[in-house]
Amino acid sequence: MKPVIVVHGGAGRIFKEREEGSRAGVVRAALQGYGILKQGGSALDAVEEAVRSMEDDPHFNAGHGSVLNEKGEVEMDAIIMDGKNLDSGAVSAVKCIANPIKLARLVMEKTKHMLLTDRGAHLFAQGMGIPETPGEKLITERSRDRWKKNLEPDSNPEEFQKDLGTVGAVAIDSEGNVACATSTGGLSNKLIGRVGDTACIGSGGYADNRSGATSTTGHGESIMKVVLARLILYHMEQGMSPEMAADTALDYMKTRVGGLGGVIVVNNSGEWAARFSTKQMSWATVKDDQLHYGIYTGERHTKSVDEALASESEGF
Repeated sequence: MKPVIVVHGGAGRIFKEREEGSRAGVVRAALQGYGILKQGGSALDAVEEAVRSMEDDPHFNAGHGSVLNEKGEVEMDAIIMDGKNLDSGAVSAVKCIANPIKLARLVMEKTKHMLLTDRGAHLFAQGMGIPETPGEKLITERSRDRWKKNLEPDSNPEEFQKDLGTVGAVAIDSEGNVACATSTGGLSNKLIGRVGDTACIGSGGYADNRSGATSTTGHGESIMKVVLARLILYHMEQGMSPEMAADTALDYMKTRVGGLGGVIVVNNSGEWAARFSTKQMSWATVKDDQLHYGIYTGERHTKSVDEALASESEGF
């Protein structure tokens, strides 16, 4: 099986001054994940590494760069899933952790549970020896400015929600195993303790070797109402291609509950799709040593992996 990885950096509106950084960030993540797959590594390791790369990149609403809740704190959600045996691990409302995706993987592999939240997740992280990162270190100037703007009496937090940045990855490895991973800082100025779709299996992501894997982004409450990730795989089980399954599910979410979003998909034969109903979504994929990436509908740049790695080392 030829390995494939697809990543997204969030669906919504990407402000002009952030476009280049978003493109570079998803390309870097896809190349890092693909590097693992090319050496015979697992889909699980590849998606975790790709998401970790984006959690460390302040351009995205995950890890360092997460938006702030109503009290000005970072609370993050993440999920990872193994398509081989349907094992999954997730964390929600976690604070002071640089890479929630790593913690989600530990929940999957070191506990009998699938989802740990808030204080329990924090205690588990301590027990696993994950270093604590002071909350301020995860906060960017942009997130703090946005939080302050949203506190103003005439502000419209809904307007800012369009500039989301949940990150995710899906992959299939040379053994034919699929996996997905998704991570987010959630909604700006959300209520304390609000958990969106990302940490919920079947909504923020789903992976099953029998059909494929998907990771979602967009309006979390809408995604949860239609269980978007699982819905896409259901359509693929009925014989749809990844692209058609993604479009059909996104269209249903839009018409049924008025929600917009984006998805990345890979099926169990290595076909992939990156689709969205929002204005933009940063995405990148590598298949057959070819990198493809874009942000706008219809935008698709292509480079060889060697060319991309060369320009990556020169600073994209």
